[in-house]
Amino acid sequence: MERLERCGRWLRAGLAAGQVRRRLPWLLLAIVLLGSALKDGDLVPETPMRNKRNPLNVYFVKVAWAWTFWLLLPFITVTTYQFAKSKFLYGSTKSILMVLRRLSTLLVGTAVWYVCTRLFMYIENLTGMCSTSGKLSEPHRLYATKQECHQDNGIWNGFDISGHCFLLSYCALMIVEEVAVLEGLSIDQNSKLRVVINVLFVSLCFLTMIWVFMFLCTAVYFHDFSQKLFGVLIGLSAWYGTYRFWYLKPFSPGLPLPNVPLSSKKYSYSR
Repeated sequence: MERLERCGRWLRAGLAAGQVRRRLPWLLLAIVLLGSALKDGDLVPETPMRNKRNPLNVYFVKVAWAWTFWLLLPFITVTTYQFAKSKFLYGSTKSILMVLRRLSTLLVGTAVWYVCTRLFMYIENLTGMCSTSGKLSEPHRLYATKQECHQDNGIWNGFDISGHCFLLSYCALMIVEEVAVLEGLSIDQNSKLRVVINVLFVSLCFLTMIWVFMFLCTAVYFHDFSQKLFGVLIGLSAWYGTYRFWYLKPFSPGLPLPNVPLSSKKYSYSR
């Protein structure tokens, strides 16, 4: 437990003053630019990460939103309830309503994930053509979707916006925004609640590191530059449109640090 506390304290110090929240979007853009340049220049060494079947891709990235959702769910629940009680002295009913309001952030995130991934599939189907190895004497078949093409062992050539760049950037930015609540949360050092929050917080931080690392692997090994750029720009737009615009409005899930002045140095929720 002592190691967990030290790890949590070190990670909180790294997140203090909003430096990570301010710099992460620019870091993601820089990774796409630099990674694409290395890929196009054939300067990337052969590593197991080039294989799409690597364990991190199969067991984490393929279900990135599920990992993010199920770790943020208890974290937002516990920290929001504790924050409401300790800072605003809400009654239990109002605290629960505040928790439910903040948990709707996950519903918004799920909607963003679903709509964007469906949009990417639609664009790829709309812009693509199927290449098959059929005999010349066989009648030429028109394929409407990538799935139909693959069923006939064909190769679909369409504009494949990088879903990895979109989702990994959005998940990483969302986690960084949500853990900002710890900047204003006071918990007894010897309480069991502190242990639970530390476990969730450290897990979310390591998950974010995995997302950024796999984002880097995507940038240097997969997709064309334009496909990756569109992916990350859509991820950044989804984050900015929610946390930096909509969540500032009264009728929204709200921010992790509610009712805190934007100029506050203590909470440093820079816009």
